[in-house]
Amino acid sequence: MTKDFIQDPIFPECPIRNVLARISGKWTLAVLYTLGGSDAPMRFRDIEQKNPDCSQKMLTQTLRGLEADGLVQRTVYAEMPPRVEYSLTERGHSFLPVLRQLLNWAYQNLHDIISDRKKYHEQD
Repeated sequence: MTKDFIQDPIFPECPIRNVLARISGKWTLAVLYTLGGSDAPMRFRDIEQKNPDCSQKMLTQTLRGLEADGLVQRTVYAEMPPRVEYSLTERGHSFLPVLRQLLNWAYQNLHDIISDRKKYHEQD
């Protein structure tokens, strides 16, 4: 199965394979968080500046995947030079509370997780 699959052939109704596989992409949550933190649509360069360690290629792929899943809207303006803006769709906005809850959990548990990792690796 490719990373841009449309539907898992073995388990076509499985939400884990069909939705969470895309959501769990390396840059997906960061891009959704970035767009969710803006009151206005954002240009590619603005998103890129907020995620400086994400390459242009990966950011482009991530935005395309989110657009394909209906989480992000891409608007192209017929200007010279062309202007492209990205914003969250209604579905994208509906995911923000889940994302914020996940981030809060990560912040609350980060130190304990790092401590447990150290203990685990010291046992080796």
